[in-house]
Amino acid sequence: MKKTIFTGSAVAIVTPMNEDGSINYDNFADRIDEQIAGGTDAIVVCGTTGESAAMTDEEHKECIRFCVEKVAKRVPVIAGAGSNDTAYAIQLSKEAEALGADALLLVTPYYNKTSQRGLVAHFSAIADSVSLPIILYNVPSRT
Repeated sequence: MKKTIFTGSAVAIVTPMNEDGSINYDNFADRIDEQIAGGTDAIVVCGTTGESAAMTDEEHKECIRFCVEKVAKRVPVIAGAGSNDTAYAIQLSKEAEALGADALLLVTPYYNKTSQRGLVAHFSAIADSVSLPIILYNVPSRT
């Protein structure tokens, strides 16, 4: 398997919302284009900055699909697919891969402390389920 190494800066893009709580796709498209025009090396969609915890499953998938389509291979799209629940993280990861994401961003499970062995098992199960590169991130105040 080829090792993919991302370099440069990636923007953890916000997900703009309408007043009714739905995703504002016109505004989202503008934010994506602005970041690419500004020279970002990648777009991170549906990370914690992107309101992923406040989205339904359908919104999460649609947000990734829209971002991948709008970016149109101009830069890599790194899709947030992390969860406290390993099976759900696998589901999100497979969906992100099917939608055309170039890599996954996985947060360390938060609020439910686990052992190092548990973390290895969690991330290994996800990695074994997809062929995309994975970027791990940790939010120390939550883990």
